Amino acid sequence: MKKLVLAALALTLTTGTLVSCKDAANKAEEAKEAAAGALEDAGEGLNEAGKDLKEAGENAMNEAKEAGEGMVKEGEKAMDSIKAASEKAMDSAKEMGTDAMDKAKAAGEDLKDAANKTATDVKNAADKTVKDVKDAVKN
Repeated sequence: MKKLVLAALALTLTTGTLVSCKDAANKAEEAKEAAAGALEDAGEGLNEAGKDLKEAGENAMNEAKEAGEGMVKEGEKAMDSIKAASEKAMDSAKEMGTDAMDKAKAAGEDLKDAANKTATDVKNAADKTVKDVKDAVKN
C-alpha cells in the first residue's frame, strides 16, 4: 500500500507538472501569436506610413515643379514687358531725334533767310549810301 500511495503521489505530481507545462506552452503560443499579430500590425502601419511619406514627397515635388513653372512664366512676362518698354523707348527716342533734326533744319533755314535778308539790306543800304555820296559830290 505504501507503494500504491507513492505511485499515486508520483502520478499526481507528474500529471500536475504536465498540466502546468501544457498551460505554459499554451500561454507561450498565445504570446507568440499576439507578438506575430503585433508585428504584422506594425508592418502594415510602417507600410502605410511609407506610402504616405512617398505620396507626400511626390506632392511636394509636384508643387515645387508647379512653382518653378509659375516662376518661369512670370519671368517670361517680365522679359516681354521689359522688351516692349525698351522698344517703346527706342521709338520715342527716334521720334524725338527726328523732331529735333526737323526743328534744327527749320532753324537753319530761318537763319539762312535772315542772313540773306540782312546781306540784301546791307547791300541796299550801301548802294543807297554810295548813291547819296555821289549825288552830294555832284551837287
